[in-house]
Amino acid sequence: MIWLIVGLVLFLGVHSVRMLAPRWRDAKLASMGEGPWKGVYSLISLVGFALLIWGYAQARADAPILYVPPAWGRHVAWLLMALAFICLMVFNLPAGRLKPMLKHPFLLSVKLWATAHLLANGDAASVLLFGAFLAWAVWNRIAVKRRGGALPAPGPVGNDIAAVVSGLVLWALFAFWAHQWLIGVSPMA
Repeated sequence: MIWLIVGLVLFLGVHSVRMLAPRWRDAKLASMGEGPWKGVYSLISLVGFALLIWGYAQARADAPILYVPPAWGRHVAWLLMALAFICLMVFNLPAGRLKPMLKHPFLLSVKLWATAHLLANGDAASVLLFGAFLAWAVWNRIAVKRRGGALPAPGPVGNDIAAVVSGLVLWALFAFWAHQWLIGVSPMA
């Protein structure tokens, strides 16, 4: 499980610099310049992401079971994942009415994704992976709220329709095909 932990520390660590050390981040960004800063940030993110994926794949095979998920957990996870994909698309597409209402749809998407997987998986590797992402997203949301900043202005409802439809299409593709192909586990089982 060590590689999962190292991957989480690198990936979530680099994504937490703004919350942990905003002045240091700003100073490094100013001294390095935006391009090199983003390059280093991206490299650390990619290495961390690769390690957490590889570490999770290694750890989940023999991870001890911490709890047995409730029988209804998989059904609720399906619903939460559909909402997570919709929130992801609300984040990625131009603002409609939902983006300002949800305030931070990407962080909401991460929270829904993590919660869904904690409801469906009770092994130690899953609890570590999804619990870490859930804690990070909650902490990040609090930090973003403290920083303040303007929310996007509401846009046309058509953007919301596009986000909901594309989110549901992505959810269906992932649920019925891509999860098995990428992760090796069918959410249908």
